[in-house]
Amino acid sequence: MSNTEHAALRAEIDTAVDTVARTLLDVSHAIHERPELAFEEHFACEILANTLRNHALPVETGVYTLETAFETTINPDLDGPTVAVLAEYDALPDIGHACGHNIIATTALGAALALNSVASQLPGRVKLLGTPAEERGGGKELMARAGAFEGIDAALMIHPAGVNLATMPSICIAEVEVIYHGKASHASAMPHKGINALDGLLLAYQAISNLRQHIRSTERIHGIVEEGGSAPNIVPDRTVGQFYVRAANEKDLAKLKPRVQACFEAGATGSGCTVDVNWAGVDYLDLNTNWPLADRFRHHAEQLGRSFVDHEQALKFGAGSTDMGNVSYRLPSIHPMLAVAPPSVVIHNPEFAQWARSEKGDAAVIDGAKALAQTAAEYLLSPELQRQSAEAFELSKGLS
Repeated sequence: MSNTEHAALRAEIDTAVDTVARTLLDVSHAIHERPELAFEEHFACEILANTLRNHALPVETGVYTLETAFETTINPDLDGPTVAVLAEYDALPDIGHACGHNIIATTALGAALALNSVASQLPGRVKLLGTPAEERGGGKELMARAGAFEGIDAALMIHPAGVNLATMPSICIAEVEVIYHGKASHASAMPHKGINALDGLLLAYQAISNLRQHIRSTERIHGIVEEGGSAPNIVPDRTVGQFYVRAANEKDLAKLKPRVQACFEAGATGSGCTVDVNWAGVDYLDLNTNWPLADRFRHHAEQLGRSFVDHEQALKFGAGSTDMGNVSYRLPSIHPMLAVAPPSVVIHNPEFAQWARSEKGDAAVIDGAKALAQTAAEYLLSPELQRQSAEAFELSKGLS
């Protein structure tokens, strides 16, 4: 394809996104207004799937073992490379879409609709995957284990933020639930007959607070008391805590988890309780960004008027975690971030949820859909970009 033909295709993609812009924003707002927790995203899955069907794309829901996952493929009968665009749409407890997953979902939706409009010009396949349960549960890892990413050559998605970044600063995370079992009794009349499960949890919490003094600056441990007892005059016989353990990479995480485990066990020993330590079946890995693809996404987003913060400067903003990291160690992947709020407003903050439905959030839906579609189309049309992406991925595996 000549440069002139490439330019014409890019213009067609942008026009296609503009044509469905009102639909994309309506879907984004609808998902925002009905936040659903991980594995419970029935409304979001339905509205996204129905929108695709309304544009003549067949959709299968309940795929890869997850009831609220979905999949559609553009050019399913073609040979050639396959690129996947990923949608997330789960929300957070109490603060709704304070991570802006309504924007993630509709940028992916818009990219798929635009790419479908130019499908006859693409020498390969595009797969749109609806991936539930990013906030907890590791939906992408569960789908990967069921074969969702087999035969896919590259995976793309965006995430809203307070700044434009070519990739998300990311570290690993392990989730763990602890349940302490004691013995109930009257806290005033017969305290000597009780075994205080809250003591066990609080001893463990204090031990973890002490451990925090002696871990790397790239490591984090944080948690909450989910159940602490039923009444002050009853010695609690059951308490529950939820904790996250983070580290820069999988190797460091594997070393940190036993140290945290020892804190939980110390709480049980010190209080006389027993404890169940339930580590989640999925650990989230750090992002193995594919820079040839990330650089092309940045280029396409810059053509839309967006200015990006350099990666070295972006590291000063701190790091989160995403199950896209697990995908990124399986195949070339990108997870750039688009500004939908001022830099002072951080994700997982109630104020960010308001920005996710603002005019700035709506602009990110349109820009994100265009930049994702442009990047996917360029990947399918450029054997050179495919080669660079594959080589970078192989090199990154050797360095990880």
